[in-house]
Amino acid sequence: MSNSNDPLSSVFAALADPTRRAILARLAEGEAPVSELARPFDMSAPAISKHLRVLADAGLIEREVNARWRICHLRPGALRDAHGWLETYRRHWEDNLDRLVAFVEQAHTVTDDKGFKS
Repeated sequence: MSNSNDPLSSVFAALADPTRRAILARLAEGEAPVSELARPFDMSAPAISKHLRVLADAGLIEREVNARWRICHLRPGALRDAHGWLETYRRHWEDNLDRLVAFVEQAHTVTDDKGFKS
């Protein structure tokens, strides 16, 4: 799934799955062993491992072996890149909505027969 030529595509592909988003939400609270990350999901260990591999390949998490534990950490850099990309479009749509609101407000301003706006 990893696309080394387009890391942003890998990030968004990884974020497309609700299980992976749930894993990231858990890791946002702090590092966790794989067994703890897998606990809320009704799936096999290989399935969880595949999700973790996709997240790691996208640069969203880091996995380390500590004694007999496999620990996962959130790597926020890839999320910052995705946020930066989305931020450009958020500003664009907010500007468009601000212009729309101004237009609607101007169009709905009614002047009464004495010249007063209501």
